[in-house]
Amino acid sequence: MEFFDLKKQYELIEPSIQNRINAVLRHQKFIMGPEIAELEEHLSSFVGCNFCVSCSSGTDALLMGLMAFGIGPGDAVFTTPFTFFATAEVISFVGATPIFVDIEEDTFNIDPNKLEEAICDMQKGIQPVPGISKRLNPKAVIAVDLFGLPSKYEQINRIGRQYDLVILEDAAQSFGGTLGGKRVGSLTDMAATSFFPAKPLGCYGDGGAIFTDDEALAEQLRSLREHGKGIYKYDNIRIGINGRLDTIQAAVLLGKLEVFASELARRQEIAGFYSETLADFVKVPRIPEGFRSAWAQYSVLTDKREYFIERLKEAGIPFAVYYPKPLHLQTALSHLGYRKGDFPVSESVSERIFSLPMHPYLEREEQIKIVNAIK
Repeated sequence: MEFFDLKKQYELIEPSIQNRINAVLRHQKFIMGPEIAELEEHLSSFVGCNFCVSCSSGTDALLMGLMAFGIGPGDAVFTTPFTFFATAEVISFVGATPIFVDIEEDTFNIDPNKLEEAICDMQKGIQPVPGISKRLNPKAVIAVDLFGLPSKYEQINRIGRQYDLVILEDAAQSFGGTLGGKRVGSLTDMAATSFFPAKPLGCYGDGGAIFTDDEALAEQLRSLREHGKGIYKYDNIRIGINGRLDTIQAAVLLGKLEVFASELARRQEIAGFYSETLADFVKVPRIPEGFRSAWAQYSVLTDKREYFIERLKEAGIPFAVYYPKPLHLQTALSHLGYRKGDFPVSESVSERIFSLPMHPYLEREEQIKIVNAIK
């Protein structure tokens, strides 16, 4: 049994993947080949937004988003401490300061009420970052859609409008999810996603994309991903990065898009089976009304994590712990001065959470084996 089974997927779509890769090998346009524009068109249509700009990773997607909004030294970006390090990493990379806001235990996503409290505290002159003495300029919010579930963007967008903050959706895990009938990627000022192989839509390496309805922002993002390119290759009008998506990875994603809708439906079925059968043994995820998760992971909470992990090991079932150490306690961010106890919900969740195998090709017999191990 695999935690993510990419082999079964490949067996199903091998002819399409091979044909598309072979087409790239024939035309030899490995950088910014025609598949890039084709993929961006398909992705923007799927999401329901005007523009998609592909890039080299989900991390670069977030980085380019911050760069496009001009966020840098002296600026504050509010985000969650319970996510992968890349979210806070890119904030620090551009010279801005991450301000952490605790999560909701039920959704694992940033708590909008605590977000507004943190913003109001800053307006009152209360310093939210213990290790930073200088006054910061609040500029943006990066809300992370953890494990596939969109954040509460109706509230978050209202907060953004009220306090003049840019809202950037970290949709690395939620591509394919929906909120109020709208797809992830079209819910905020700008959205960034990842095509890391284990994501709901993943390539065979690193890849990412940014979504926006703003034509000027899209043009700026295209420039940023190619060293700040202007009219032609050797006309550089801004400082950018080497953030292009490889043509072969675009070809892989085009092949995978052919089965993506059916895979999302299958993830819903498996998650439903898990939740129905495990609710009496562990705390299962709660999906608010009007939300639809992409189920990148299926994560549960329990005060007896080690006990259940041992049962899974005995049964030969793979598992994962996302995330064992919140960002405010990471060594690389120790200069911010946060301490254990500052974000109690995130810390408590990190000590009680674990994830079960979740992918569209998990057979019912395998699902039953997993459930029985927990029971």
